[in-house]
This record gives sequence, structure tokens and C-alpha cells, in this order.
Amino acid sequence: MVVMDNLLPSTETLDLGLHWVHLMPVIVILAGAAIGVLLEAFVPRKVRWTTQIIYTPLVVLLSAFMLIISGDSLMREEIPLSVIANGEVILDGFGFGGEVVMLIIGLLAIFVMIDRTSQGDGAFAGQPSDRPGSYEEELTDRKGYQRSEMMPLSLFSLGGMMIFPMANSMLTMFIALEIISLPMYVLAASARRRRLLSQEAALKYFILGAFASAFFLMGTALLFGYSASLNISVIARAIPISPSSDFLLLTGVVMMTIGLLFKVGAAPFHAWTPDVYQGAPTPVTGYMAAGVKAAAFMTLTRFYLTVATQLNWDMEIFMWTVAIMTMIVGTFFGLVQGNIKRMLAYSSIAHAGFMLIALIGGADISPMAVTFYVLTYGVATVGAFGVVYLVRTRSETGSIVGEANELQQWKGLGKTSPLLAVSMMIFLLSFAGIPLTAGFIGKFLVFSAGIEGGATILVFIAVISSAITAFYYFRLAMYMFLSDPDPKTAVVASNGTAVSAVVICVIATIVLGLFPGIILNFSSIGAIVVP
Repeated sequence: MVVMDNLLPSTETLDLGLHWVHLMPVIVILAGAAIGVLLEAFVPRKVRWTTQIIYTPLVVLLSAFMLIISGDSLMREEIPLSVIANGEVILDGFGFGGEVVMLIIGLLAIFVMIDRTSQGDGAFAGQPSDRPGSYEEELTDRKGYQRSEMMPLSLFSLGGMMIFPMANSMLTMFIALEIISLPMYVLAASARRRRLLSQEAALKYFILGAFASAFFLMGTALLFGYSASLNISVIARAIPISPSSDFLLLTGVVMMTIGLLFKVGAAPFHAWTPDVYQGAPTPVTGYMAAGVKAAAFMTLTRFYLTVATQLNWDMEIFMWTVAIMTMIVGTFFGLVQGNIKRMLAYSSIAHAGFMLIALIGGADISPMAVTFYVLTYGVATVGAFGVVYLVRTRSETGSIVGEANELQQWKGLGKTSPLLAVSMMIFLLSFAGIPLTAGFIGKFLVFSAGIEGGATILVFIAVISSAITAFYYFRLAMYMFLSDPDPKTAVVASNGTAVSAVVICVIATIVLGLFPGIILNFSSIGAIVVP
């Protein structure tokens, strides 16, 4: 079990005040998002998009600089954790690692989001409120008008992602959850093409996201009734000694866990995932699949390993069932998908099942395994959706139109665009867990955590599932390298940001597979402790 008394400092050694240096990375992102909204309102229309695409990555880089300062300060304090914001946020090794992961994923995803292709278009509608096919939309396209509020919305969501894994209060956790989700609902509805499908995806995401929030809030209310506190660390300490109702505790923990399982896309709470991934703008899908899943899973890890693990057998039955269902759904439903975005959606569901194994049993290496896995999976996912964004179809007249999302349309891509196809192949190998890629190390770590925690049967099921999922990854590889090119498929040139993101993701996937110690030495300090 990760939470151990000898890791808990006495309350006398903890300063529960505001540690501004540790809060600055998040403050920079959220303040930058607020300023971005003002830029959207006051900067002249002709230079608004250019201003936002330069400003937004700079905000993320400034936050990363502040995080370096925060990390140096944390190390020099030589304490196992820093409880800040009056106990609402806890910055231990795991929380600090979560901030690092979110900033890396956020920056790469924003690079794909701000890209404009050689066709002069991007992933987002010029004005998402225009009715598809209307005169207003035609006028917007003719004048080259492009709304850019997507940039501050992405920053708001990133700020929530950074807070989420550090939250030590269920109230802070819920606020972070909504900061993540509300901008995503808007971003999902803003696709340039297939707008109605995009708006349908956003509506489904919103409705099922509301269900997730309802479960989360009900669980919060029950746990507050059990412990008279919203503080996770207080609840964790109260469980062994409280005479209150065990049924109240178990129901509250299960409902909060369900709320988080919705966000990670675990079965049977996964129904939104394929439709939303397919309908949302592809860069937003990559951001959602990598960033939201990583933040939610790290938060689930903190909550589960500090509170739920203490319920032992009761929660294990529930979590074993969810993990098995998730792997089965992600594996076998993915086999029959003909759309690449839906295939990657079911792939993400299968990966959620693999990561759940690291939590069951509460092994000491679970936080490290989860941190490494969400980083490697997130990097490969952003890169894969970056490639999908650049592969397009041709109309009968030869003009470039929408994305080539059907697997059959990727035939011969290795012959017409070998570098892009090789990049996609590297990401697929990482998803499959092939040695010498980062995905292999990630799976090795979560499976090791499962075995250490006594979930050997789950690991056996996961290995079989992983072998089966490799079939639909290699089916796409077969189309790309062993088939004749489809004359209606083309690859568009970009302004360089999406390609840069893909290249960085390829390098990171290879380097972390060959030299995992770069991250493992850092994430090994990521134990979860409770004040």
C-alpha cells in the first residue's frame, strides 16, 4: 500500500498557507487564459489569430519555466510534500510529476491545434455558430474570418488538468474537473468540416459529462457525511478509526470512482468516447485523448491509493470487474472499426484497462507506473492524431477536402508520404507495446505493479488483450506499406507546427523506449503521501 505512516510528516512541520512559488505554474496558465479572452475581445480581427497562436505557446513555456523554479524550491525544502493553498492542494512528487506531464502534453497538443495547412485552413470552423452550408458560412470562408477563442479555452482546460492531480479537497477536485470539461465541450463542437457530427459529439460529451459530475458530487456528499470533511487526507485518516457507517463510506467511494472512470473512458462508462473522438476536431481529439485522460487517471490514482485502497476486498471486486470489461470492450470493439479515429478511441479504452491494473492492490510502484504510462501514451496519442490531421481526401475535381478517416483511405501512404507513414507506424508500435518503444516500458511497469499488487490474473488477461489489439494496429500498417496508393488520398503541407509536434512525439517515443531512465529516475520520487 502506497500510503504509509512513516511517510506522513507531523502537522507541526507543515505550512498550510499559500506557497505562491508552487502555485505560479497554474496561475500563469489560468491568468494567461483570462488575458487571452481579452485579446480575443480587443485585438483587431485581422491579426487576432496570429496573435493568439504566438501568445498561447508562450504562456505554456512561461508556466514550464515557473515549474522549474517551483521544483527547485521544493527540492531545497527537503520535505516529502508541500501542502499549499490552505490544504486544498498537495504538491508531492506525484503532483509535481502530474504538472510536468500536463505541460508537455498541452504544449504538443497546442502545436497541432494552431496549425494551418497549405490549403489555408485549420481544424476549426471560421465561425462555429454558422449553420453548415449557409450563406453566413460561405461569407465567413470568403472573407477568411477565423475565430480564435479556441486558444484561451485550451489554456483554461490545461490549467484544470494541472490542478486535478494535485487536489487534496473534493471541492477543489470538482472545480478542476469542470475547468477541464467546460472548455472541451465547446472545442468539440467547433470542427471546420462535418459540423453537425461535431456538434452532436459535443452534445453527447456534455450530457454524459453531466452524468459523471452528478456521480462525483453525490459521492462527495456521502463522503462528507461520513467524515464531516471534504479533505481527502482527512477521509483517508478517518477510515481506520471512524465508527461511522461503512455502507456510507463504500457508496461514496464507489460513486466518486465512477465519476472519474467516466473521464478515463473505462467500461461500462465509455459510451461517449468513440462518438466524441470521431466528431471533435482532430487536434482537440488528440488533446482530449492524451490530456484529459492523463489528468483524470492521475487524479483517480491519488484518490484510489489514499482512500479506496483501504476498503480492500469491497473495492477490488468492483475494480477487477471494471478493468476486465474495459480491456474486453477496447480490444474486441476496436477490431471491427473502419474509422481510424474510432479505432484509436477503442484503443484508448483498452489502455485505460491496462492502467487500471496498476491501481488494483496499491503497489508501491503504482504512482511511478501511472506517471510514466500517461506520459508515453499521451505523447504517442498527440502524435498519432497529428498525423491523422494531415492526411486528407481529394474530391472528384482533385481539390483537397476533408480528412481521410477511413482505414481504407490510408492505403499506400507509405509510398506517397513515407516519413508520415513511418511516424504513424512508430506510434502504433508504441500502442502495441513493442520493445524499444516507450509503450513497451509503460506496459511493463503497469503490469509489474499489477503483479506486485496481487493482480496476476488481470495481467495475464491484459497480455492477451494487448496481443489482440496489435492486430488492428498492424492492419493499418499493412494498408500503409503493403497496398497500392489510393488516388483520392493526399497529404497536406502544414505551416510547420503540426509537423514539429509529430517529430517531437516520434523522438520522445523512441528515446523513452531506449532510455527510460530519463523519466523513471524522476518519477521514482512520485510516491503519493497524505498530510
